[in-house]
Amino acid sequence: MEIRIGLIGAGWMGKAHTNAFVNALIAFGQEYGKPVFEIVTDISEEAAKKACNNWGFSRWTIDWKEVVEDPHVDVVDITTPNAFHYEVAKAALENGKHVYCEKPLTLSYQQSKELADLARQKGVINYVGYNNVMNPANYYIKKLIDSGKLGNVMRFDGTYDQDMLLDPALPISWRHINKYSGSGALGDLGSHLISVSQFLMGNIESVNALSKTFIKQRPSSAGSHDLGEVENDDMVSVLANYENGAVGTLSSSRIAAGRKNFLSYEIQGTEGSVYYSLERLNEVNVYFTSDNSADRGYRTVFLGPEHKGYTAFNPAPGIAIGFNDIKILEVHELMAAVVKGTSYICDFAFGASIDLTVSAILESAADQKWVDVKNKSIV
Repeated sequence: MEIRIGLIGAGWMGKAHTNAFVNALIAFGQEYGKPVFEIVTDISEEAAKKACNNWGFSRWTIDWKEVVEDPHVDVVDITTPNAFHYEVAKAALENGKHVYCEKPLTLSYQQSKELADLARQKGVINYVGYNNVMNPANYYIKKLIDSGKLGNVMRFDGTYDQDMLLDPALPISWRHINKYSGSGALGDLGSHLISVSQFLMGNIESVNALSKTFIKQRPSSAGSHDLGEVENDDMVSVLANYENGAVGTLSSSRIAAGRKNFLSYEIQGTEGSVYYSLERLNEVNVYFTSDNSADRGYRTVFLGPEHKGYTAFNPAPGIAIGFNDIKILEVHELMAAVVKGTSYICDFAFGASIDLTVSAILESAADQKWVDVKNKSIV
């Protein structure tokens, strides 16, 4: 079965998605669909042409509405900046398209819930790109939790830090402006941490958050002496209560010196604990109280064929997989849903649940009070 792709956004993430479609076919075979690159669009004519020529698309346009209305497109793939997700995804759904949208789904819970409800009404596949959920390490850890091997899970302690915006000479971009990004480190990085957290632990019930902007002004353009105001957070820290009774601490920074892609967390239970860091993507550290006391300690488990998704790439344990492989697993899950009707985690309802938590954190940080996530009211 051919799956005809219409890509909206020809930047780095558009390239990552296209690469994932190509390699999903190689890794899993035509049984799960054959991607056909029908049409690509970007606001830049040069970028659209380049993507068409280099990535194998049949056609290009600078009008995204042509893509969502095109009868030859099965899946609309959205890789634009955050602020444009809602309008494009809504139009695609209204045209009966399957939709694959990079995270976050929208800039507000209300918009995301509207899209989730519309997608359910239309009966189409609706996938939001929280790719870290697809990491084989996280599926292994989820299995540990669900099997009871960690006992009663009491705590999630997680961080997602990068230093990509540490240099104050870096100019203002859409990531610094709320009407385009929604928030700063929280929405860009922290939402990934929240997605993993809620996949593993279930939904967060209430939050108490603190956020801060350390680099308050940046050049309006590279080398300019004109400064623009940074509107959102460089750093956020959150205390959380989960619906399952566990407690959590979650934090994120985009100015963390020395941290490149530090999504890390520890989960502590009554019978064991687990620690994981994306900077050591192929290693999971586990500890079990059932071990002989003389030998008890954290052990390293290398990802291998017994971990979901791994065998698509390597036949033996300890052979590293990477970021692009996780994107391939994400695209495979999307294609399997389209072709075979299989279930998937990261639907628009899941994306909306992340956006609800993000909005509660923003409210808590602004008011410096506990906020109930589900009711969005002060507690």
